[in-house]
Amino acid sequence: MNRPKVVSEAEWVVARKELLKKEKEFTHQRDALSAERRKLPWVKIDKEYVFDGPNGKETLADLFDGRSQLIVYHFMFGPDWEQGCPSCSFLCDHIDGTLAHLEHHDVALLAISRAPLSKLEAYKKRMGWRFKWVSSFGSDFNFDYHVSFTEKEIAQGKIYYNYEMTEGGEEQPGVSVFYKDESGDIFHTYSSYARGGDILIGTYNYLDLTPLGRREKKGEGMDWVRRHDRYDD
Repeated sequence: MNRPKVVSEAEWVVARKELLKKEKEFTHQRDALSAERRKLPWVKIDKEYVFDGPNGKETLADLFDGRSQLIVYHFMFGPDWEQGCPSCSFLCDHIDGTLAHLEHHDVALLAISRAPLSKLEAYKKRMGWRFKWVSSFGSDFNFDYHVSFTEKEIAQGKIYYNYEMTEGGEEQPGVSVFYKDESGDIFHTYSSYARGGDILIGTYNYLDLTPLGRREKKGEGMDWVRRHDRYDD
């Protein structure tokens, strides 16, 4: 680490106020970007999706749980995997604390994976999570939202992920958002992939305040992250 110079309190305040101007600009830019996101056109969903959940078979409409907005986290957990992705687990460690607030703001939030429900339930119990998690095993849902890929796609060396052809494995992370109107029609309003999920990770926001930051090496990304029950101590 190259340490910044050490200065007087008065000099520090001058530098801090210069940075504050940029922080305020960024906040305004973020607000403007969020407004643009809300103006994106919608796609009506006519396809029927059925999931295995704690309440049995559930449709996409059922997942709204009486609310008009639904956020889905596409959790990487393939049918043959024995445990969930550590990076997705890191993100989902941040979900439970938001649920009461979202649910009282007309938003349902849950995770969807292709692993069978029995594996999801066992892993959820191990991690101590409360959020709803359903299985899309046997459904086209993950494939239609470009977070799961067939053997044929992988064999070709490129998959369609994050709105471009790129390299990748059978499962990838992402977040998708849906709206259900008063007539029951459902619309896809937004999806984000790769680092688009950073906004959901509160730990990163804390680390970004610290002098050492995230300490992630270029090209290695989240390799430092462990499932919260697997850190060395």
